[in-house]
Parts: sequence; structure tokens; C-alpha cells
Amino acid sequence: MGRVTSSAYEWSTRHSVLTNARRTAALVNVLSEEDTGPEAVAEVLRAYGERGPLTLTEAEVSALREVARELRTVFAADGTDAAAEALNQLLARTPGALRLSAHQGGTPWHPHLDSSDEAPWGEWFLASSCLALMVLVWDQQRPPGGVCAADRCTRVYLAQGSGMARRYCSRRCATRSRVAAHRARS
Repeated sequence: MGRVTSSAYEWSTRHSVLTNARRTAALVNVLSEEDTGPEAVAEVLRAYGERGPLTLTEAEVSALREVARELRTVFAADGTDAAAEALNQLLARTPGALRLSAHQGGTPWHPHLDSSDEAPWGEWFLASSCLALMVLVWDQQRPPGGVCAADRCTRVYLAQGSGMARRYCSRRCATRSRVAAHRARS
């Protein structure tokens, strides 16, 4: 039986379902800005564990942006059934069968849903994001997140934990909305 090394544990933590879902939300948000270029996308990818040189082209960013628009439908879904249906429609478009990969021994084993370890960025983003969001819907039996309810904010967020349903992407948006509502009543 193989022993889990500390580097494998660290890698697994950086590439957990929750981390992949957070990366999905971060990429959807950065790609929602039309002027986002390859370096800004590469910065998000690096922040969520991608290693090595990341030289994305404008065409690759365009493909990632199209996937981000499609993934936004999962975050914007009104309820668990709608989120599951949106995910099922996106999952039907993933070209690969569910498989385990260790990238020729360069990483611990982990699931992939794209066509190969060298899949184009857009295909990888769709497959890895759908896989992470699917597990969250399955595990929590609720939508994986939402779109910020603040005026003029379109950012997506993950809904984690128990308690009241989250409506805002950040405390800043929540506070601004409360202050605006208070001023409107005054």
C-alpha cells in the first residue's frame, strides 16, 4: 500500500474539490471582464496551483471566456434542480470519460473528465469545473453558489457552510447593499 507523502497531501489540498470550485468562481469572475488578458488569467491559475510557465494566447482566453459564460448558468440557477440540470447539460459536452491521471507520475492520482492530459484550456476548464461543481451539488444537495445580489455587481461566489443562504460575493457588497437600503428608507 502506498504511503501518502507530505508533498502529495499538500498537492491534494491545493487540488481538492473545494479548491477547484473556488478556482472556477475566480476564473468566471476574472473572465467576465472583457478586457482581461492572458496574464490576468494565468495569475488566477497560478494562485490555484498551476505550475510551470503559463503562456496563454488570446484565442485560449477567448475559449476560457466562453466556458466561463456557460458556467455562470450554474451559479445563476434558481434552486438545486436548476443547478443540476445546468450541470448535466454542460457535462454532456465534456469529451472525455471520467478517468484518473497522475500526469505521467508528476502528480498524485486525481480525476479528469477532459479528453487527455494535454487537452486545450477551454476543454479542461469546462471538464474540471463541472466535476468540482457536480460533487458540491451531490454532497450538499443545493446549488454550489450564486451571483451577487448587490446592485452593479455580477461576481459569482461559492455558498459554503450551513446557516442562512448567502446572497453577496463579499462582506463589502453586503454592507453597501444594507447601507443603500437604509438610506433609501430614510
